[in-house]
Amino acid sequence: MGVEALARPEIVEMKAYSSARKEAPGEGILLNANEAPHALLPDEEMLNRYPDPQPARLLSRLAWLYGVGEENLLVTRGSDEGIDLLTRVFCRAGQDAILQCPPNFGMYKIAAQTQGAEVISVPRKVDSAFELDHKVVLQTVAMNNHIKLVFLTSPNNPTGDVIEFDFLSRLLNETRGKAIVVLDEAYAEFSRLPSAATLIKDHENLVVLRTLSKAWASAGLRCGAVLAQPALISLLRRVIAPYPLPSPVIALALRMLEDDVLARQKLLLEEITSNKLTLLNKLKQFSFMLEIIPGEANFVLIRVNNSDELLTFCANQGVIVRGFPADPLLKDYIRISIGSEGDLNMLTTIFEEWEHIK
Repeated sequence: MGVEALARPEIVEMKAYSSARKEAPGEGILLNANEAPHALLPDEEMLNRYPDPQPARLLSRLAWLYGVGEENLLVTRGSDEGIDLLTRVFCRAGQDAILQCPPNFGMYKIAAQTQGAEVISVPRKVDSAFELDHKVVLQTVAMNNHIKLVFLTSPNNPTGDVIEFDFLSRLLNETRGKAIVVLDEAYAEFSRLPSAATLIKDHENLVVLRTLSKAWASAGLRCGAVLAQPALISLLRRVIAPYPLPSPVIALALRMLEDDVLARQKLLLEEITSNKLTLLNKLKQFSFMLEIIPGEANFVLIRVNNSDELLTFCANQGVIVRGFPADPLLKDYIRISIGSEGDLNMLTTIFEEWEHIK
């Protein structure tokens, strides 16, 4: 059974919107898209023209970066758009469900709720540093035929743990013809594991999400990618916006992927790794630390007593870290992003003051 059989029938029967830019190249005298004849900003000559729906150069560069064919990639507005597209294509309101493993990225649940799909949760093991419960995930998928999307994150946000390939391969085999496994690799560049994109050729029900937001220091670009087999990419193309990425974003994304920036990105990863090790060593010295979960991403998760008070104490001194007041699984946990050396020195100074007060 092909991946189309898992999608909503009305999506399978749809034809993708055919934009003027898709039907004809953006060259020559362009009188086919109801665009203005020239830009109002003289230094931005192309703003009066619609961008390519899937820019060929960017598509090619991202495919090279992630080690897949161009036919296996869809450029999106960050990973968030990929999550939204998948939910719209595969989940019928009131009939289908997603599976998530909280604590995890909150947009999986939001996208499902927006679509009217059920959200089935398999909580992580709180007493084992939020380890994924492999057994219960497999049992839940086997027992529930309404699950169309299984959302996993590697490394996971906010716990930083990774999905090993042995488990992922087993899950993919057991959900073949039943559900799509979505592996969100927003933080993959920080992980010791290779990308699961290498498994796409053998699994039509695997989707990998990538983004330039984290390791590429380009959160403001909102540029991401969905990696999957061509049949699944084709389904997503039917519901994506005609022009998902603005022209300036396309130009900046291409600039981010030039050789000199690639070299700087490697240095950035080294800096973050070094700063993280330094921070972890400092955190171990504080007596109020109840738990430290290093993870494999650009953040650290800690547990302390009275986390709300510590959050306020930090904020009052100009340092903002992330608490989770709405998530009972993360009561008294705080996530610390790995900033610059100066940022983290300021944070540890505040922690030293807190240690003295408490």
